[in-house]
Amino acid sequence: MAQSTAPTAREGGFLPPVVITGTAPDRQRWLAPVSMDIVEDEEIRAGQLQVNLSESLGRVPGLIIQNRQNYAQDLQISMRGFGARSTFGVRGVRLFVDGIPASAPDGQGQAANYPLGSAQRIEIIRGPYAALYGSSAGGVIALYSNEGNLPGSLRAGVAGGADGLRRVSTQAEGSMGSLNYAIDASDFATDGLRPQSAASRDSGYFKLSRPYDDGRVVAIINRQIGSAQDPLGLSRAEFSANPYQTTSTAKTFNTRKSFDQTQVGLAWEHRLGGGHRLEFMTYGGQRAVTQYQAIPATTQVAATSPGGVIDLDRSYGGVNARWRLDRQFDNGLLTGRLTASAGIASDRQNEWRRGFENFTGPAANPSALGVQGRLRRDENNTATTVDPYAQLEWESTDWTATAGVRRSSVRFTSTDNYIAAGNPNDSGSSEYSGTMPVLGLRYRLSDAMQVYASTGMGFETPTLNEVAYQASGATGLNSQLAASRSRSSEVGLRGRHAGLAWTATAFDIRTDNEIVVLSNTGGRSTFQNAGRSLRQGLELSAEAQWGTVNVTSALTLMDAIYSDSFRTCTVSPCAAPTLVIPASNRIPGIPARQLFVQLAWEPKTVPGVFTMEVRHVGPIAVNDANSDEAGAYTVVNLGARFQQTFGPWQLKEFVRIDNLTNRVYAGSVIVNEGNGRYFEAAAGRSAFVGVELVRRFD
Repeated sequence: MAQSTAPTAREGGFLPPVVITGTAPDRQRWLAPVSMDIVEDEEIRAGQLQVNLSESLGRVPGLIIQNRQNYAQDLQISMRGFGARSTFGVRGVRLFVDGIPASAPDGQGQAANYPLGSAQRIEIIRGPYAALYGSSAGGVIALYSNEGNLPGSLRAGVAGGADGLRRVSTQAEGSMGSLNYAIDASDFATDGLRPQSAASRDSGYFKLSRPYDDGRVVAIINRQIGSAQDPLGLSRAEFSANPYQTTSTAKTFNTRKSFDQTQVGLAWEHRLGGGHRLEFMTYGGQRAVTQYQAIPATTQVAATSPGGVIDLDRSYGGVNARWRLDRQFDNGLLTGRLTASAGIASDRQNEWRRGFENFTGPAANPSALGVQGRLRRDENNTATTVDPYAQLEWESTDWTATAGVRRSSVRFTSTDNYIAAGNPNDSGSSEYSGTMPVLGLRYRLSDAMQVYASTGMGFETPTLNEVAYQASGATGLNSQLAASRSRSSEVGLRGRHAGLAWTATAFDIRTDNEIVVLSNTGGRSTFQNAGRSLRQGLELSAEAQWGTVNVTSALTLMDAIYSDSFRTCTVSPCAAPTLVIPASNRIPGIPARQLFVQLAWEPKTVPGVFTMEVRHVGPIAVNDANSDEAGAYTVVNLGARFQQTFGPWQLKEFVRIDNLTNRVYAGSVIVNEGNGRYFEAAAGRSAFVGVELVRRFD
């Protein structure tokens, strides 16, 4: 894993949303004034299932990424505590694929559309600098895919194992005249760890680029279609009795989700001379989702109930245009490199959201459950953002200084088309705006050590889902819910010597108007602002080579608490919150410690690489009241991979055993789940195998 670098603009990627420099990654790792890691293609694919981001990103300090064993809800991702409250999808962390947002303008995103089979690298940005990527950016995960070129190649692979998991994929890369192409297609399916948790997903990714004398043009198409059952969480009693069971409610209502998404993007960059460059990116897409929830029929007949079936049709798109300057100075008085950029980004999403009862008979005696019934919700929602930004950086041998600012304006509107007795017109709008300045500095202490520091302001809006309901039970936008604002600072050391590279970073994040759950019952979540919170921590990472053994490690220690007390509700609708959450309570969903250690042994006498991973995660509070927690756990994973070459052909195989000791534990929690079903079990001892055939064309 490459450590502590800055976003790159080298060949193989799309246009990065924000650029520090365009120099080679090895040099940037050493000189960057920000916290960032790069996970390279070999670490993403070699010996991995290539299904989830969680397979390869556990080695990144400060990043909590959990496979929930529930593909209806996506991965659980948080970075330095941002995003921990999300009960589905990813929020608080901005996602990008080849420079195109995988997060909607309101901050909600999906990690499932990352083309891992053709990934060149994944960049993970932590700390104040992430704010330059927009609102609700407590961190950034950006994947850049391979660029087709010569010599071309064709890859085909299969993998399978525990719980009926199977993955079939193929990738092709090459050139046709002046056009470079890269194609990635995959089919994934699993029977699921628990009953009612089967899933399937078909993905396709196509990238076409054409370089010319003064620039290049890149086009991509990303397509996904799939379905997943939802086993829901388990209560403490259910988890203690049998962590691999599924609550009966999930089966009764046949909880499930289906989705269909298509996205296209186009980027252009052109050099003007004198170090000046123009860049432009535009994208658009369509996403349709249908989801069946487990909400009692008697609850769904309330006048303001949205029902138990979500039917969402979303279109989205945006543009990002900027000017860049990259100029070297060496005139005796001034020696160094100046880079600057300025631009504007704008994104928009349009949603047609409908809700239906998930039963067909009267509430007193429904004739069929888990079946779409009467319409209960019909509205059109939009979210738009307009973000101008600018950045300036000076780099010399001894120091690097960077300053940037982004102004984010976000507007939500909702038009209510479902007006009935007891359910009035709930149309409305909300607006948020914030300025996010960032400063960073790096100084060379010696040839083997650098010190760096950065500070900045963050701005996190609620998502459309979080403003959808008011505490009173009305369905109009919750205009009382404000954006949270944070002040983030970090200071770190990085060093390298004799095969050892390491980083140590301390951070402090102070947030005002922290957004928290007010009530969560009957399938409806309402949110409020809860005053101040504090996140402080230490991140340590190291990579060392000792003979034939490579050691990679990452340790995160974090104290995340509410600084102010607040009140929350136990029922919905909520006339007045009564449950007191004391100051100093832990923020749920955030472990106090996380450790990753990997040993990779490549013996000279055996043609293979043998790995052992040790992962430890501390206890995690399940709700704001800290009334229960998922216990700490330590798991051990073993793996082996081999490769044979026959002229232009390569054959690669891997086998791995996860959770070698068959530890029973909750791998993730559903934060503040209103029915007390907080716990999601992780898989026990699981074996997987895979094979890949590669043909290279000279």
